[in-house]
Amino acid sequence: MPEIYNFRPEDAERFAAERGIKYKHRGDELVFKWCPYCQGDNKDKDTFAISLTTGQFNCKRSSCSVRGNMVTLARDFNFSLGRDSDTYYGIRWQRFKKFQKKAENIALSDAAEAYFQTRGISPETVRKYHISVRKDNDAVLVFPFFDQNGEMRFMKYRNTKFRKEDGGSKEWCETDCMPILFGMMQCNPDNKTLIMTEGQIDSMSVAEAGYENAVSVPMGKNGFTWVPHCWDWLQGFDKLIIFGDFERGSMTLLQDMKARFHGSVWHVRPEDYRDCKDANEILMKYGVDGIRQCIENAEHEMDEHIIRMADVTPIDLAHMEHYSSGFTQLDKLIGGFYFGQVILLTGKRGKGKSTLASQFLCRALCNGYTCFAYSGEMTHPSFREWMDRQLAGPDNLVQVKSDNDKVDWTVKDWKRNRLHDWYYHTMWLHDERGVSGDETSTLMSTVERAVKEYGIRVVLLDNLMTALEDDKNADLNRMQSNFVRGLARIARTYNVIIFLVAHPRKRKGDITDFDADDVMGSGNITNAVDVVLQYDDAPDRFGKPDRLLAVKKNRLTGDVSDGIALWFDPKSKRITERKDDFSWETDRQLYIDVTDSEEVPW
Repeated sequence: MPEIYNFRPEDAERFAAERGIKYKHRGDELVFKWCPYCQGDNKDKDTFAISLTTGQFNCKRSSCSVRGNMVTLARDFNFSLGRDSDTYYGIRWQRFKKFQKKAENIALSDAAEAYFQTRGISPETVRKYHISVRKDNDAVLVFPFFDQNGEMRFMKYRNTKFRKEDGGSKEWCETDCMPILFGMMQCNPDNKTLIMTEGQIDSMSVAEAGYENAVSVPMGKNGFTWVPHCWDWLQGFDKLIIFGDFERGSMTLLQDMKARFHGSVWHVRPEDYRDCKDANEILMKYGVDGIRQCIENAEHEMDEHIIRMADVTPIDLAHMEHYSSGFTQLDKLIGGFYFGQVILLTGKRGKGKSTLASQFLCRALCNGYTCFAYSGEMTHPSFREWMDRQLAGPDNLVQVKSDNDKVDWTVKDWKRNRLHDWYYHTMWLHDERGVSGDETSTLMSTVERAVKEYGIRVVLLDNLMTALEDDKNADLNRMQSNFVRGLARIARTYNVIIFLVAHPRKRKGDITDFDADDVMGSGNITNAVDVVLQYDDAPDRFGKPDRLLAVKKNRLTGDVSDGIALWFDPKSKRITERKDDFSWETDRQLYIDVTDSEEVPW
């Protein structure tokens, strides 16, 4: 790019603001919520980015793929890079019509005043805005638009006797005029609150109620060609109150100006319209007090990431969706597994974390929830065999002997067929076989897509290390922290449960000495999850159970425990609180009806 223009990051931000596009900083890029060229067809978001070091941009949508730099944007969107750069690069700005007539030379008319009196607006307000009528037709009002310096820039007309059946237009503009806001000259720049309406008569209605800073857009709710010409002036105000037209439950101008205005955006409350469409209807029906009520009761348009605490629904554990863990003592501590949580399961290698995690999935399936699992260490057949044995139980297994005389157990064929039919539509696995080296989709996006498209309610990711990409140059702790925070976002956004298996650091000491910092990776991992469970060997002082399950973190109630004694059945892979009782027969919720059969799935 020639030296006549040196890229400035603020130019990229100014372009986004003038186009009304939300943006965010991501590394050395400015990422737009939608592309100004293709405008994010098919609801694609965050595909357009400008480099904050070079000014180069591109859209990643294959159907768009537009590329260029800030000069390209300036040429394509009438965006100014400064007078010298505009001239050098041949960026041609439209030449607007110049008006010689000053405000004080506009002839006022009785016809204009008479019309406005029918709309509740006094002759004083009509004269303040220099409204007149056309010489050749006193039924046509003339609205002059003056900038903050008193220069006439724009002219608009309104036919007060318009009838749709007669044809023609109700409103129109003078050609080749610079679009600006109506009422700029009448505003007091020392008053930092600005009120914006959609129509000129609406802004005059606000002025009639005694508010000095009332403006309206020149060409309706969808016309924003005025923004570049009023940008600097608009930023001189700290507070913007939107008083747009209110129809079908929504207010015009609000969302657009929320994206464009850098200050605090407020809006008239829907209930204060009182079945009226706009400010002038309110004035005619309720007088100036109705307008004042609207302005004085205006509400702050909250940032999409900010909410009132009073609007938050208090926690009600008794009615929050959850299911039983299958362990009575664990349920007493944490209440069961609540949806919207990330549950971290840790413990030494080879002690059965994956087995316990798959049993938690079995419990979810038995409660009618659709599940999704990622296993970075087990093959799909091994994972299915493990869960099938847990689901079937010890009474539905048969012995098998391998060529080297090793004896093991497997599910009876007819029972496996029943299981196949039972969870055919409810149990899903992550499949990496079709993923190429340059595949852009990640496990995180796969989980989110599964939740949205397949109705997944319970997710198992086993384990954290294998779930992350093997990149020796990456900051592993940062990757882990971002990954777990992303899981927490998915869990809360879609009200799902996510079980995450993670290994602990190598350390000395027994299970009771474990704390959050002992999870392998960043300490931020345990900060981001809701429950931390540790499944490990049982110290001698706890008796002789096979394993001990400890609750090390419990965000909902705060109750923790050094250990719950559990036993393991190698035959069925089931884990239970009751030694030598792996049937689960006392847990009635595990009985699933099978149509036209006296049998249950296990």
